[in-house]
Amino acid sequence: MPLFRRALPTLALASVALLAAGCSASDGGTDSSASSAPTQATEGGTLVYATGYGEPSCLDPHVGGYWSQALLATQVLEPLFGRSADGEIVPWLAESGTVSDDGLSWDIVLKDGITFTDGTPFNAEAVKVNIEHMQDPETGSSTGRIAVKEVESVDIDDDTHLTLNLSSPKSALLEVLSQHWAAMESPAGLERGKDENCLAPIGTGPFVYGEWTPQESIMLTRNDDYVTTAPEADHDGAAYLDAIEWRFIPDAATRQAALVSGEVQMVDSPLPTDIVSAEAQGITHINAPRAAASNRVELNMTQAPFDDIRVREAFVRSADPTPGIETLFAGTAERSYSVLSSVEPFAYSDESLFTTDVDRANELLDEAGWVMGDDGIREKDGEKLTVRFPVASNQSTQAEQSLFEQIQANTAKVGFDVQLNVTDLWGWYGNLFAFDYEAVSAPYTTVGPDVLRITYHSDSRTPEPSGYFANLSGLNDPEVDELLEKALATTDNDERRELYTDAQKLILASYAAMPIYDEQNHYLTKGVDGVVPIATINTPTLINASLTQ
Repeated sequence: MPLFRRALPTLALASVALLAAGCSASDGGTDSSASSAPTQATEGGTLVYATGYGEPSCLDPHVGGYWSQALLATQVLEPLFGRSADGEIVPWLAESGTVSDDGLSWDIVLKDGITFTDGTPFNAEAVKVNIEHMQDPETGSSTGRIAVKEVESVDIDDDTHLTLNLSSPKSALLEVLSQHWAAMESPAGLERGKDENCLAPIGTGPFVYGEWTPQESIMLTRNDDYVTTAPEADHDGAAYLDAIEWRFIPDAATRQAALVSGEVQMVDSPLPTDIVSAEAQGITHINAPRAAASNRVELNMTQAPFDDIRVREAFVRSADPTPGIETLFAGTAERSYSVLSSVEPFAYSDESLFTTDVDRANELLDEAGWVMGDDGIREKDGEKLTVRFPVASNQSTQAEQSLFEQIQANTAKVGFDVQLNVTDLWGWYGNLFAFDYEAVSAPYTTVGPDVLRITYHSDSRTPEPSGYFANLSGLNDPEVDELLEKALATTDNDERRELYTDAQKLILASYAAMPIYDEQNHYLTKGVDGVVPIATINTPTLINASLTQ
């Protein structure tokens, strides 16, 4: 059977056994997709990384599946597969993956001679334990569990050979096994129990978790015995840095001041104005768009008022986010008209569905029976046209929150009462778990176009054991379900493209969501070379990083 590889034509290959490809770009003071690896790396030193993302309550990425976990896990844990810069699945902890003719089993060959940092061997049994850990309801996994949900059993032939037996074909299996939410952890570490493992998961990666000072920082120290050679590594063996100090600094201006002063060497989630001014300050900008889904405003179709497509379209036609994106993001983000990221080859856009038309919005609301009240808010059957819109303060950037305020003001002109509720990340998740919203922006990052099934298949309205569910619009369309199921079952690239395109057309036409822009990863660095985003989810790996100041 041909094995699908993203961004390439259908291949007459059934296994993956490719040379790893690294990334490089130019020196500081530039805008690049990755910073350059130094010609002669400087050994030693501690890099200070300042993050604006919320501090995770658990460092194990199998538990939940949050972006802040993946950022840290990229330094400590490793997945079975990686991805090259042009989208090919490449070896990491595994050498190859071969799919059967019926698509119901995958033979996985592992690299030999690798150990976890606690001395536990990495082998087929360890992979089985990790899959079972992600599937165990007690783990509370969402992203990891979704990745391996179809795995019914694991057959072990020897230490480096195993077979994953599936309940149904999953052409995206190697793609989802390349994300760090499905990274491999020491079985001995998992045996310690959830609470202890959450404090310091044990991996095979270039760094090891050290002291965690809550609400301040986490220390990571170099794994001197590192041997895996990650796809992005520019050298064999251990990292150049002695350690990483991972600081939690919620305020973007404070992070930027620390970077400019030299107190820290790297920040994430910078303000758009700081990105624009980076070059003049000798600061490197690394632009690394996330794969899979775009950033969208999802409209909850399971309850009033958005159970009526006319009201959903009226909201979209009156929201008018484009001017805000252009001004607030200062050219660092572009308007999207697709539910997939622009880095996905199968992304389909239809701008005509999302053009602003206030007159049409008013007509649709009139047709739907929503009458304008004296206070400027429409009413129907005694109910206000209220849209509860929770926003996570430490997940949405300041520019994004300002954009939502503009959407609030624009939709008010046709009679919507959008109520923005800015809360912390865990309060935001509480709103989602309870379906306590009418609109929400919730980007979903994974690897490949199967994210459409995760976010829009009707089965995805059922919460995972963690409480999370990814179909936040509540879309329930049997035709969409069928297209996404067929796409998952086939390994023919052309057929997959057609199926995913047809599904996207239906999703966009349903007004289940309003795409706003690609979900971006922006990083700024100063006094360090060799920071490289991994080609799967574009989190930065510091395996090649070397201090220059």
